[in-house]
Amino acid sequence: MPSPSDTAMVEAVATWFAREARELPWRADNRSPWGVLVSEVMLQQTPVVRVAPVWKEWMERWPTPADMAAASQADVVRAWGRLGYPRRAMRLRECAIALVAEHGGDVPRETDQLRALPGIGEYTAAAVRVFAFGERDVVLDTNVRRVIGRAWHSRPLPPAHLTRPEREHAASLVPVGSRASALWNAGAMELGALVCTARAPRCGACVLAPSCAWVAAGAPGLDQAPRRTQAWQGTDRQVRGRVMALLRDADVPVAVGGHASLGDVEPGQLDRCLESLVADGLVTLVSADRGAYAL
Repeated sequence: MPSPSDTAMVEAVATWFAREARELPWRADNRSPWGVLVSEVMLQQTPVVRVAPVWKEWMERWPTPADMAAASQADVVRAWGRLGYPRRAMRLRECAIALVAEHGGDVPRETDQLRALPGIGEYTAAAVRVFAFGERDVVLDTNVRRVIGRAWHSRPLPPAHLTRPEREHAASLVPVGSRASALWNAGAMELGALVCTARAPRCGACVLAPSCAWVAAGAPGLDQAPRRTQAWQGTDRQVRGRVMALLRDADVPVAVGGHASLGDVEPGQLDRCLESLVADGLVTLVSADRGAYAL
């Protein structure tokens, strides 16, 4: 049961969000559950500014699960463009096929049915229930966890893994009403994305600052918090992306090994990346003699 101060903080975030929310296409009144599901998958590890134009193109091309289920995997992966982690595109197509086969082409609203869909985990299922259907649920992404951790527990950053006490406390904060639940979940996420950011929080502009435990403690620990850095140049992930870009822009199979655009890649690394792309089902070897691949 939330305390009066908890309720006041939650209501402050909801009021702020109702006033300051970004106008994102998947928040429009005419959004569909399918559109919400696609947006949530696209937004995993990808900024809003990159997702919005691709999402609009997808909704125009495949407005329903049945439309996507009828598309080829190559077309779906090609349309994914440069959003990164292209396996998400494959999973969305697999999800669309499952929706047509098992749910008549509709997105279900029950947690167990959503979780049974390809590529749909706990977070995405909860987000679809809240943002598409107005159900009361707990939507816990990194932004929400950071807001709650700072404002209620004076933690500069959330722990690497979601704990049971963290989940239970987050659940206790969710208002009972469906609209209030959606406003809190979306508002906490928006506040974490725009104001209570990981490395440069704008506490002076935060609606929770007057009651934030972390601010009251002097905002400690942020400088000492480990920075999550990941090498990119020359990594297998970068090479995989370059191969995918090459094949995505080609209308015919490409002899990848001898292609000039990949001439700086060590042959052993290129072979390893091609094998992993084939194993992931993202590309196929069309001609072993020519070393030609296609989406």
